[in-house]
Amino acid sequence: MSIEWARIEPAEGKRDPAEIERYKQILRTARAAGIHVWACLHHFSLPCWFADSGGFLDDAARSRYWRRHVAFVADTFGDLVFGWKPINEPVAYAAVGWLFGALPPGIRDRTQFYRALRATLLANHDAWQSLRGGGKPVSTIMALSPIFPGVRSDDKDERARAEQVAAVFDAVYWTSWIRALRDGVLALPGLPEDRIPAMAGSFDLIGFSYYNALTVYGDGKTGVYPPDARVGPMQYAPWSAGMGILLRRLAAELPGRPILICEHGIGTTDDAWRVQFLTDSLRSVEQAIDDGVDVRGFFHWTGVDNYEWTYGWDVPFGLFDRSRRPKDSAALIARYARSA
Repeated sequence: MSIEWARIEPAEGKRDPAEIERYKQILRTARAAGIHVWACLHHFSLPCWFADSGGFLDDAARSRYWRRHVAFVADTFGDLVFGWKPINEPVAYAAVGWLFGALPPGIRDRTQFYRALRATLLANHDAWQSLRGGGKPVSTIMALSPIFPGVRSDDKDERARAEQVAAVFDAVYWTSWIRALRDGVLALPGLPEDRIPAMAGSFDLIGFSYYNALTVYGDGKTGVYPPDARVGPMQYAPWSAGMGILLRRLAAELPGRPILICEHGIGTTDDAWRVQFLTDSLRSVEQAIDDGVDVRGFFHWTGVDNYEWTYGWDVPFGLFDRSRRPKDSAALIARYARSA
């Protein structure tokens, strides 16, 4: 679950006791029900007062306000949570706000996107430094996809361009944060490399979300992969085989680091498709474990049908509907959990 910063500190330095108590009650109720909660501290939204101060992109604001907030949350809720996932999908957050303009601040600028991603990765590291040593595991949540260059013709130049563009995508989705966690080097296209030795080895688990693979073309546009895969209502193609690709790559690039699948699911009203998709995905996970990949857990997105951003209630991801009625997919996940 998320602990929303804007709810508990709607104005700078003025926290809302009722909202703080509300979150505590949710966490106490979960504990009483035998649910071990991982808390996320940032899921794409910020308090307006912090955003207006520059947000993560302002080094001084990030160091002062974000660090203070993380320390407060750790002190206030730390005894009630099982683990922490500080910032949800830094690449996706930077992309939707500074590249695609779909969420605040609504900017469409590649250079600004790289700056925003750098700042968000640094904020994630700031949170790790504040939360480490508190006795609760801290995991990343990186949005990951297998990336494949695509061509629309047999033209060799087109293939070369597609491979170049795919390499840029790979540098953003993968290399930007992997080099930081492995080598202490924060590297983004078009920006000078930052050597930050303290980032090497950070985080207790390497966590990620996975929904689909990408075909990348030479003109920068993306498409579904595999090309003949079934496409869902969000215009991407859920692909279970990609899970195994991701797990093996993470194990190879970050050897010895335990891995956590933080989000995986499918938005559809066709629960039979969800059941088949999850069956295939869980099989891919088991095969990776059999091959020696250290996978510590699997979170399904989501438990109950959620409000999916601009799609509203039209794209359900849940194992349960909004009336808490279980779907067949809930029974599948229950059987798997009991046998794991």
